[in-house]
Amino acid sequence: MRAPERSVELTQVAEWQDGEVRPLQDQLAAEEPLEVRIGDTPLTVTMRTPGHDLELAAGFLLTEGIVQSPDQIAGMHAVAAENGTKSNVVRVELKDAPFDVSELKRNFIAASSCGICGKASIDATRQRGLRQPDTGFRVDPEILCGMTEALRSEQEVFSRTGGLHAAALFDAGGRLIVLREDIGRHNAVDKIVGWAFLEKTLPLSRYVMLVSGRGGFEIVQKALAAGIPVLASVSAPSSLAVKLARELGLTLVGFLRGRRFVVYSGEFRCLPVSRSA
Repeated sequence: MRAPERSVELTQVAEWQDGEVRPLQDQLAAEEPLEVRIGDTPLTVTMRTPGHDLELAAGFLLTEGIVQSPDQIAGMHAVAAENGTKSNVVRVELKDAPFDVSELKRNFIAASSCGICGKASIDATRQRGLRQPDTGFRVDPEILCGMTEALRSEQEVFSRTGGLHAAALFDAGGRLIVLREDIGRHNAVDKIVGWAFLEKTLPLSRYVMLVSGRGGFEIVQKALAAGIPVLASVSAPSSLAVKLARELGLTLVGFLRGRRFVVYSGEFRCLPVSRSA
């Protein structure tokens, strides 16, 4: 997978090894702010790795419940910077998608606050009308175990910088469909969802999503918004993520490493009945 333009920056560093010091040129994962505007109104700013910005904006709008259909996006484009080079603003024009900007901003601030309680978070998700993903989807444990290596082998920017998260979409046969990298795992997920949204392939009811790092509440919420039935991560989920997955019937897998994984919810989709009984 070719790294998007501006996703990597070069820098000079000093390396110490076994008492020896030498100058080196190192590669860093780029991190820049992206502002999403609805018309002329700023909606949100997220720190992200440049690349696939339109997907990121579209995925954010869907997973936050601002839009439900690609038809509600009349247009979107990157706004050119004054110097004509970098663009860190995406402008979106909506139709048939009324919203209260002030209310949305309050929700985004609350969602990132340490003081919000788990019950309020799940209640807000429930009010959006998210449904249980496809109950007929199944994935073999052996195929699930092979996805981690496939994800790592395709993380082109991570292999150069060691500083990015990734999200990848696989079919039931273990075939990698699409992979996106970002400094924030939630942004990587939004890029995947935005790709599917713009390609008009939602809901992703016949796919598995694998994320690097842990599976937090926000990741589970975004997977549910996209209709994904199985969400796996290479690390642990949070307690609130497990509660939401169990309530809405998402299969949540953690510690997917080598030939071992732990199923926290919805084991019927990935474990034989004899093992889950």
